[in-house]
Amino acid sequence: MALEQFSDVVQKCEALPNDSYTSDDHNVFTIAGRTCIEEGNSPQVLSIVLDEKNQNIVRSMGWNLLPPLIQVLLEKEDKNLPQCLSIFNHLLEVCKSAQLTCRPKELLIGLLEQVEHDDPDRIAESLHLLLNPLQKVLLCLGSRKASSLGMTLSSVLDQLAKLPVPVTKEQEEDDVFSLCRCCTDLIQFVRPFVQEARLNQSSGNQLEKSHKTASGQDEGAEDELRTELLKFCMKTLSQPLLDVQIRDPDTLPLSPLRTFASEILDILGAVGESLPSLLFHPLLKRKEVPGFLEEEVRYPKNSLASLAHLVFVHHLAADTFPSVFSPLFCLRSNMEHISILLSRPEDSRLQKGLELYEKSMVRVEDGSLPADLLEIKTFLTVPQDLVKVMTVCPKHDLRTKGLKVFQLSIDKFHTEAKYRFFQYMLRTSNHSGVEGYVIKNIKNQIDAALQPGNSNIWFEGAHLLPLLRKVFSLPDGPETDLLQNLDRVMESLNLLRYLVIRDKVTENQTGIWTELYKIEDTFMKPLRVGLNMSRAHYERELQGTMENKKKKTKDKSVLSVSVGGDELPKMTSESQIQALHSALHTFDMIENLTNKTVGRRERGADVRQRSTGPGLEPGTAASRTTASAQGRALNPNTNSAAPDLWIFYINVNNITLSSTDQSSQ
Repeated sequence: MALEQFSDVVQKCEALPNDSYTSDDHNVFTIAGRTCIEEGNSPQVLSIVLDEKNQNIVRSMGWNLLPPLIQVLLEKEDKNLPQCLSIFNHLLEVCKSAQLTCRPKELLIGLLEQVEHDDPDRIAESLHLLLNPLQKVLLCLGSRKASSLGMTLSSVLDQLAKLPVPVTKEQEEDDVFSLCRCCTDLIQFVRPFVQEARLNQSSGNQLEKSHKTASGQDEGAEDELRTELLKFCMKTLSQPLLDVQIRDPDTLPLSPLRTFASEILDILGAVGESLPSLLFHPLLKRKEVPGFLEEEVRYPKNSLASLAHLVFVHHLAADTFPSVFSPLFCLRSNMEHISILLSRPEDSRLQKGLELYEKSMVRVEDGSLPADLLEIKTFLTVPQDLVKVMTVCPKHDLRTKGLKVFQLSIDKFHTEAKYRFFQYMLRTSNHSGVEGYVIKNIKNQIDAALQPGNSNIWFEGAHLLPLLRKVFSLPDGPETDLLQNLDRVMESLNLLRYLVIRDKVTENQTGIWTELYKIEDTFMKPLRVGLNMSRAHYERELQGTMENKKKKTKDKSVLSVSVGGDELPKMTSESQIQALHSALHTFDMIENLTNKTVGRRERGADVRQRSTGPGLEPGTAASRTTASAQGRALNPNTNSAAPDLWIFYINVNNITLSSTDQSSQ
């Protein structure tokens, strides 16, 4: 029945001119043709479509057969699949140079309905099949196509976002998720519209030079087309380009994703967007651009951050980017982009943020960043984001990379900037490992300042003392959790022992010898009290656990731990005893280092007393130091056979210990 109706309407229309087909003719052709395809009569439809005398009808109404054809081609189950593919290809071929005479917007919506899929395999196939006919329909809309182009691109990118991204080089080479093919097809799809925008931009510049203006309607249509293409580029930069890993030519000579990214940057230039203006958007005051998009919508921050990564890390479009901008200016601008990337939880964002930060810092000369940069918000928030990467991120390589970039940023600061940066990090990091790492850097800066000819006011004398007071303190006094704050405590003791060894009493360049009595009151005394309290608590726990174990006839779990509401596997008695022994060993290690530091300090205090003579005023700092030292010299707990000093190094994953004889320094 449907085949007869289809043949009848074709025969009826053979004798009619192209412009005399009625709406009934279109409806019968469309409904009967779709039914024939769905019922398996594709061979008969193919013979009618290929008949030379029917080509005018096919050019006029054949597009309406595309949706059912696409459905059959995607399902790949019809026995007449080759005939359906032949019909599809013939319709595209005969309509390539023909003016579409059907209702293009209705056809466009019908085609876009075929784009919507959830299965990644169907998404890739549908985009590959549909982008070509969608392009032809849009080109038939003339100057009215901008909004329809925007709708189409939005639908296509929404589907593209559902595809997994290749993680390894092999996955990109083999295109296992079909993302590379879809990106290549997408560039082919937008090419004629980009070329039109480029011509409009070029002709617009010529008209401006000759003081001529086009009609308001044409100018508005051109602006709308550029706006839609700009929206497309910004959305593409955010996804998928912010998720994929772009590989350099040395790693992958032929990279479809790198080519896709280069094409997107080229489109930005075609629509009149300057790369420097986009990249330095946070620092430049832009003039208002005509169009219906607000500034934040027109230039999304995530997209600009992705653009900065492509330009500064992968050097895409480097030949169009001027080299007149100083490394400091580029760094200041990129800090906004880095902050956006590092504030995200996704690994791909963190990776790109670290890479962009490193590349921006590498170009800056060591010790050149002034202290006033720390008044800029991003120069304080980005280190805080780095701390989260170093301490919270589950991926080891990202934590290691974060620590490397953190140290690189410290090296680039001027001496005063380092001083203020250390103050800020000790005040805000709230992480013992990070605080310990900062204290280690403080020690390195003091050591550099004590070298002959390297003296500076920030890590010696009066300026240094406020920083040392921050170092030599316990967050909660004697009740501080020493295991939780182990890194900070050990590095603080290392620094104190280094100072009393390195800085001679008679010179007192750092001012440590006049500050010792305060350190005794605010740091050493609370630390000893905390050690005694912690040891007593853990010894009691250890004794109780061992007694409980003896009472049990078989090994049973005795301790449960919950994290985030989820109960972890229970600890056995042996595991608990081992953990308690480890904690007690840690307390012994802290005490040994404390005793060695105290012993060294007392000998220095005796030297200072002899150098100042016997007549000390009882209220002076020197007399207080000496009295305190004499009192501690009688302390029976002092261990003269303390082992070599343990120095802690942050290893991002864990803490490794290395035994070092500090007296050799």
